[in-house]
Amino acid sequence: QVQFEESGGGEVQSGGSLRLSCTVSRATSTPSCMGWFRVGPGLEREGVAAIYTLSNQALYADSVKGRFTLSRDNAKNTMILEMSSLKANDSAMSYCAAFPLAIGFPSSYCLTVISRGRESEGSWGQGTQVTVSS
Repeated sequence: QVQFEESGGGEVQSGGSLRLSCTVSRATSTPSCMGWFRVGPGLEREGVAAIYTLSNQALYADSVKGRFTLSRDNAKNTMILEMSSLKANDSAMSYCAAFPLAIGFPSSYCLTVISRGRESEGSWGQGTQVTVSS
């Protein structure tokens, strides 16, 4: 099973930036959705950024569009989430995750997959805490 190790979380003031890093134990040959989801206090899981492994086009939740940037380094099996202009409501435990994309589903479905994929269908790491103080 693929394992993930997240790092880079921390506490910043509103308007600040953080860089989350996810190291994946091994590359997968299965076409998959990879990305980040978060769980804020009292909130439901929210997929914030996703990418299909056979493309380089990242997808973003409306809540982070223009502020977050997702990238992958295939040679290092890492995935980076650059977060800027952080707001208090960005505070959450953030997880890096991957799920196979079922045949017949478009790559644009990846953000939904990251948001809703079940643990039995894919995997995610232990998470890293992001705290934004106002």
